[in-house]
Amino acid sequence: GLALCQYFEDQKMSFCGRKVIELGAGTGIVGILAVLLGGDVTITDLPQALKQIENNVLANIPSSCAHRCQVCALSWGNNHSHFPTDYDFVLGSDIVYLPETYASLIHTLQHLSAQRATIYLSSKMRREHATVFFYEEILPQHFQCQLLYRNEEKNINLYKITKK
Repeated sequence: GLALCQYFEDQKMSFCGRKVIELGAGTGIVGILAVLLGGDVTITDLPQALKQIENNVLANIPSSCAHRCQVCALSWGNNHSHFPTDYDFVLGSDIVYLPETYASLIHTLQHLSAQRATIYLSSKMRREHATVFFYEEILPQHFQCQLLYRNEEKNINLYKITKK
């Protein structure tokens, strides 16, 4: 998550007035930053992770911004169709590590970005989890993918992904 946050800080990204969703949020750090940078943000993960995210949101987002943040469950490939298709940004940090979820992730990304979204994903490039295969073979079949940044030392790549 920190690599994606650092990129947004370095690029002086603004999410003001933009509709943002974070997938597989874990701690919620990326979504929290997107709120602090002005976005209307939906932070998602599996149900068992939501309490930690809610606590982090309460601890890190001023009450004056709280109305621009919601936390809810999203299970890729299952309930993604309950979410709108008009996000401006879809964010994900280190969510590509279980090959059995890759097809569901693709379906979810396609749904959430159906209208106009730009997707930013950062990943540790784990060979044992076929992460490289996902970004170099699977994702390009469905989207335009651009490598924006690579941290050799930590083996982390950051991608910008748009509709073909």
